[in-house]
Amino acid sequence: MDYDVIVIGGGLVGVSIAWGLSRCGQRIAILDEGDVANRAARANFGLVWSSSKGLGNAAYSRWSRTSTANWHRLAAELKAETGIDTGFVQSGGFSIRLTPTELERGIASMARLADQQGMDAEGTPPLEYEILDQAETRRRLPLIGETVAGAIFSPLDGHANPLRLFAGFHKALQQRGVHYFPHRKTTAIRHRAGGFEVAGEGWRLGAGKIVLAAGIGNTALAPMVGLSVPLSPSRGQIIVTERLKPFLSHATGYLRQTDEGSVLIGESKEATIDHQRPRGPITAVLAERALRTFPLLRDARAVRIWAAFRVVTPDGYPIYEQSERFPGAFAVACHSGVTLAANHALVLPRQISAGALSEDLSVFHSRRFHVPAAV
Repeated sequence: MDYDVIVIGGGLVGVSIAWGLSRCGQRIAILDEGDVANRAARANFGLVWSSSKGLGNAAYSRWSRTSTANWHRLAAELKAETGIDTGFVQSGGFSIRLTPTELERGIASMARLADQQGMDAEGTPPLEYEILDQAETRRRLPLIGETVAGAIFSPLDGHANPLRLFAGFHKALQQRGVHYFPHRKTTAIRHRAGGFEVAGEGWRLGAGKIVLAAGIGNTALAPMVGLSVPLSPSRGQIIVTERLKPFLSHATGYLRQTDEGSVLIGESKEATIDHQRPRGPITAVLAERALRTFPLLRDARAVRIWAAFRVVTPDGYPIYEQSERFPGAFAVACHSGVTLAANHALVLPRQISAGALSEDLSVFHSRRFHVPAAV
């Protein structure tokens, strides 16, 4: 075999896992289709966020909280290895509610989340949050708009710079001698002699294991090795402003200021993948809500607006599974590539190296979608 593991997909999920596998002593190759691919990272907001995740799936809440807590170690080790600062800040996050109705819905949602069975487990950070009324929200965020109804604050939430995180992984992978192959679209995967042969136009490579981390591309690749990665169309859109003087040291669910001064605004979700051009009506709604949240943004210039397709399964939770028909073939699909980067880099690779995913991840198997139709 040419390699111990081939990771198909050079986006954030793929390079996170590849870095972790390299730390496990594995010989790794990364196959990346290139910028022609529908990269979910284009729409990445950079939140390291767990407080609102997992309603209807306590395991996802635990998995997200664990990764959020593991981010300190990820950021420190990546910086020590590469010198690149990911800009990780964990000063707590605000879920801002513009109206009393939004606030009531948020309070009810958090109550249902907290009351779920299985929310706590040994080694998992507790779900902590505060309900803030209008006055308390204004006290903590003095520049907030006068009509903001309140907020939900969680001390575990934070944010990071996805571009520097991505650059850090790639620099570390290069230093570690991991082979990165750009412009390699995988068109065939075959199981041979206890391993896998991965091929495209004019090339082929072999490995003992493969990891499908190709985002939207996983849907086509997974059946080649007896796996299933169903995804639902989801398009997101983001506005980026010019650099402003620091005014917001905390992340919010749909607006954050980077350590370089730019403000990112984005909370759109469209059930479509028809094209990647930003839509004017969506931009208008994002801008209007941002101005109601922080009126000082009225004078800020938007320097970039973009849209991209996200990786979202039908129920919104990740997929982690190994092929039962072809052991050694793994599939990973998730929406939160930044939040889960710590677990993808520090936890998941150990399991893939050992050849088996933990029982804790069995709830994320795609068999949950194989529900017989009602008669």
